[in-house]
Amino acid sequence: MYELMVETDFSAAHQLRGYKGKCENLHGHNWRVQIIVSSDKLNDIGIVIDFHEIKEISREVISQLDHSFLNDVFPFTEINPSSENIAKWIYDSMYKKIKQKNCAVSSVTIWENDTSSATYYE
Repeated sequence: MYELMVETDFSAAHQLRGYKGKCENLHGHNWRVQIIVSSDKLNDIGIVIDFHEIKEISREVISQLDHSFLNDVFPFTEINPSSENIAKWIYDSMYKKIKQKNCAVSSVTIWENDTSSATYYE
């Protein structure tokens, strides 16, 4: 099995509904995102997928979140924009865009600061 990893980032604000503590207030993060893509085979030139292509797809996905108030971005209008839910949303969005590229998204990890992260994988 082969794994490729790219990192990107975005800045956004959010507030957690129903949370008792500081995070119920409006606040922001400079999120770091790690996306891992895997495949059990290489293409005819000996790569899974070009890193540039993964980065391009991830920029398309992340652009929907960057410099936004996440609570106003669907599905976070209905579910809390927690790190866990954001990681799953990025995973699902990347999965849809990359599934026809002979590889699959293995996991998405997001950091809301240098010491706290959430990972989603199936």
